Amino acid sequence: MLKVYAYSGCSTCKNAIKWLKQRGIAFEEVAIRETPPVVGELKGMLVAYEGDLRRLFNVSGMDYRSLGLKDTLPGMSVEDALELLAGNGNLVKRPFVVDAGKKVYLVGFKEGEWEGALG
Repeated sequence: MLKVYAYSGCSTCKNAIKWLKQRGIAFEEVAIRETPPVVGELKGMLVAYEGDLRRLFNVSGMDYRSLGLKDTLPGMSVEDALELLAGNGNLVKRPFVVDAGKKVYLVGFKEGEWEGALG
């Protein structure tokens, strides 16, 4: 089943969930702050976005800035970066959508991209 990691206070997440409901697409909503994606899901997303690690990070978030990741992320190993994401849902770009069985991996909400993957 499609798993949507989202934050209830995020307007982009709300729009994405509304879009899914309007199309009758079944999904499981997971609170991203309390239950971040696991490393395996993050690895799948990384492959889907051609190894662009920065795409998985919420670069506008306070945690990203307070940890100085703008400067340290480029020198960080992929494994360390994925462990960091798996341990702190605030760092993960949202919504974070995965269905490993159907090979669906989406981060952020771009309607055209979602339509192509889920429509």
